Amino acid sequence: MKSISKILFTVGSLLLLLGLNSCGDSYLNVDHYSLLPADQMFKSDKDAQAGLVGCYDMMLPVSETDGDWGFKPNLFIGGHPTMDTQATGWDKDWNTQNWNADTPELLSGWRHCYKAISRCNDFLAGLGAATNITPSLKTSLDGQARCVRAFFYMWLAKAFGRVPMLATGENYINSPQKARAKTYTEMWDFIINDLKAAVTELDWDPLNGEYGRCTKGFALSYLGEAYMWKAYRVPDQATDNYKLAADALKQVIDSKKYELNPSFTTLFDPGAVWTKECIWEEVLDQGSQWNSWANLTDAHAWVTYFTACPAAGGWGSLYLSWEWWSSYEQGDKRRDASGITGAVPGIDPKWKSATTYGYNPYLQQSIVTDDGLTSHYHYYKDGEAAPAIWSLKYWRTCRADWNAMWGPQQIYYKRYSNVLLDYAECLFHLNGADDATAWGYISQIRDRAFGNQEVGKKATLTATYLPYYQQIASFYIGKGDKKAVVPTDYPQPFNETAVTVPDAKTYYTQVKSAKNFTSPVWLVALGMERRKEFNAEWCLAQDLIRSGFMEDHINHDYPQNQGYPNTDPKVQDAWQTNRTFNYVPAKMDMPIPTQELLKNPLCDQNAAYK
Repeated sequence: MKSISKILFTVGSLLLLLGLNSCGDSYLNVDHYSLLPADQMFKSDKDAQAGLVGCYDMMLPVSETDGDWGFKPNLFIGGHPTMDTQATGWDKDWNTQNWNADTPELLSGWRHCYKAISRCNDFLAGLGAATNITPSLKTSLDGQARCVRAFFYMWLAKAFGRVPMLATGENYINSPQKARAKTYTEMWDFIINDLKAAVTELDWDPLNGEYGRCTKGFALSYLGEAYMWKAYRVPDQATDNYKLAADALKQVIDSKKYELNPSFTTLFDPGAVWTKECIWEEVLDQGSQWNSWANLTDAHAWVTYFTACPAAGGWGSLYLSWEWWSSYEQGDKRRDASGITGAVPGIDPKWKSATTYGYNPYLQQSIVTDDGLTSHYHYYKDGEAAPAIWSLKYWRTCRADWNAMWGPQQIYYKRYSNVLLDYAECLFHLNGADDATAWGYISQIRDRAFGNQEVGKKATLTATYLPYYQQIASFYIGKGDKKAVVPTDYPQPFNETAVTVPDAKTYYTQVKSAKNFTSPVWLVALGMERRKEFNAEWCLAQDLIRSGFMEDHINHDYPQNQGYPNTDPKVQDAWQTNRTFNYVPAKMDMPIPTQELLKNPLCDQNAAYK
C-alpha cells in the first residue's frame, strides 16, 4: 500500500487556514497574492483529495502551535499524571498536580486541536456545497474529515472535560466567542454523531490504498471509546452506552482486519509501520538528510532528544518510574522492550534486565558515566533527581548526538490491543466480574507479552526488523565508533519455545490483596495490564481515569511519603517515588488555558481551578 505521508506537504496553499484559537486573531490588511480562492479545493476530485490532506497535516507537529504536538502536550496529559512517566525541571509539575491555566503545554495542545478542527469545519462546509465531486469520493472524504475532527475533539474532551464545540462552517474567526458544551451528553453526542456517520461512509481499507487515511476501523474503534467516555461522564446512561460501545468494538474484532503483532518488542521499530495492530499512529520519517541540520521541517519532533538519557545526549523530558518497572512479572517481555535502566549496583535481581541493564542494545550505546550518575536508582541533572529509567519505545531508532538529529519514529494513538482491553472492560460492566470472554482477551494480550506468539517466527521477524539496525550500526561505524558492530541477530532475542503464562484472574487476585487495591479484581487486571502495555503512550492516563482505576492506582502504587531519592548524587538512594500531594480527582480535568478565557469570555474555567 501507498502512504498518504508522501503527499502530505503538496497542498499547503489549497487550504485557507482559519483560526488558531479564539477571538482576536486577524489577518493583516494586505493583499495575499499567493492564496487561492476558497472553492479551489472543490473544483475536481483531485483538488478535493488534496484539500483534505490539509486536515491530515495537523496530525503532525506544526510551528504555529509550538511544534510539539505528538509529544509534549500528549505525554504531559496522557502520561505524567499517572506518575509512571516522570520528569525534571519545570516539567516535574506534571507529576505533582501543580499544572495550572498558564502551563504552556495546555495552550499548545488547545491551539493545535482547534486549528485542526477549524480546518475540518471549513473543509466539510466546502465539501457539502460542492457539485463537481464524484459522489462516492465525496462520501469518503466527508467520513475522513469527520474522523479527523472527532479525533481532535476527543483529545480536548478527554483532557479538559467540557469544551466549546465548533460545528461545520464555524471557526474562531467567524465565531470568536463560544461557550463550552452545556452538558457532557451534548458534547459526547456531537463526537459520537461524527463517528457514526463516518462508520457508514468509510470502508475497512483506506481510500486509494493509502495508509494514513481514516477507515471504518478507525471510526468504530474511536466510536467505542466515545461511548465509554459518555458512560463515564453520564452515569445514569452507562449501561446503554457500554452496550453501544461493545457493539462498535466487536465489529472491529469480527472484521479480522486487525491482529496483534507477534512480537510486542518490534512494535516500535522502523522495519514495518501501519502493521495490522495499528489502528492510528503518527509516523515521523527520518528526513531526506538524516544526519544533517539542514532539513528542519515541521514534520519532525525531536523525540530521541526528549527521551534519551542526558548522559547519552538527551534532554530528559521523559523518565520512567521504578514502581512501573517493578510491576512486571518475570518473563513479561514488555518491560525490556519499553525501558532501559541505569546499571545500579545491588539492584533487585528480578529488576536486572539481561539486555537493557545500563545499555541500549538497539543503538549499542552504554549509559554508564564516569561520575557514576547513571549507576544508581535516580539520575541527577542540574541538582534534580529522576528515576534512572528511559523509554526504549522511543530511544531506539537514533542516538541523541550531533551527527543525527532524528530518526524514523512511530507514535501510536490507538492499537488493536486498545480495542481488546476496551471491549473486555465493556463486557465486565455488562456481564459481571466472571465474564470468560473478557478474561480471554486479557489472556490474549498476556500471551503475546510473554513471547508465545513469537514462537516459530524468528526468521520472519528477524528479516523484517533487523535490517534497520544493521544499517544504523554501519552508519555509526562509518562515523568512527570502534565499538559498534553490525548485528547478525535482533537486539533482543525472540522466544523459540512456548512458556506458561500465569492465569490473569488468579494473578491479579494476588496483586489486589498485596497492594490493598479497593477496585474489583477485573479492574485491577485491566489497569495493571494497561500500565504494562501502554507505558509512555498517550492513552494511559485517560484510560485509567475513564475506567475508574486512576485514584486507586495513585494511592496504592505511589503511597504518600514512602520514598525519597537522596539529594547527594554520590550516595546510593531508595528507589521509591516520593509523593507528597493528595490526589485530587477533579484536577484530572485540566484547566482551560488563560489565553482562551481572556479571548473568549463565554468560556468558563473548570471547577478545580477557580
